[in-house]
Amino acid sequence: MSGAAAEAWLRRRFMAGRAVTPVATGDGHLWRQTEELRPAAVLVPLVSRGAGLTILLTQRTDHLYDHAGQISFPGGRCEAGDASPVATALRETFEEIGLPQSHVEVLGSLPEYTTVTGYRVTPVVGLVSSPPTLSLDAFEVAEAFEVPLAFFLDPGNHQRNTLQYQGRTRHYYAMPYEQRYIWGATAGMLMNLYALLTAA
Repeated sequence: MSGAAAEAWLRRRFMAGRAVTPVATGDGHLWRQTEELRPAAVLVPLVSRGAGLTILLTQRTDHLYDHAGQISFPGGRCEAGDASPVATALRETFEEIGLPQSHVEVLGSLPEYTTVTGYRVTPVVGLVSSPPTLSLDAFEVAEAFEVPLAFFLDPGNHQRNTLQYQGRTRHYYAMPYEQRYIWGATAGMLMNLYALLTAA
């Protein structure tokens, strides 16, 4: 599907209001049992292109304290002036990559995801029908790029791996794309998007 047909399909999937069990919810709470997780939000931007829908991702710069160099969605921690996770996601997205709120049609949210860095993240899904030229914050964002949604909807591209971290075994998802390694929280949120978009 491409163009208007793909956009209409995407809207219908979110309007249907299906209750989908999350595939991944994160394990940050296991390392932060005595701490209150900090609220944050990210935007999952689905971009309408002539050839079909894509997902816009960013690569974080190498000097950042949290998740340095990793592939992520634009977003960040909630601030006192944010009225909702949606407001946080849209504000942070504009600050990081220059995507104006006026270009984003908010479709809904995915299940919360907790990160080992102590955040409780709400992924907000938005449709970008007329993507503008982006303006990246060079301090936070090394690069922005798009991946076809069809790649993430193919189960053959999903990996579930393990690693040892501070004496515990962690399970995480990964979706390597070309020379990029998409994993961790970003891949977990993409798995939840996959579950929603492919539910019967």
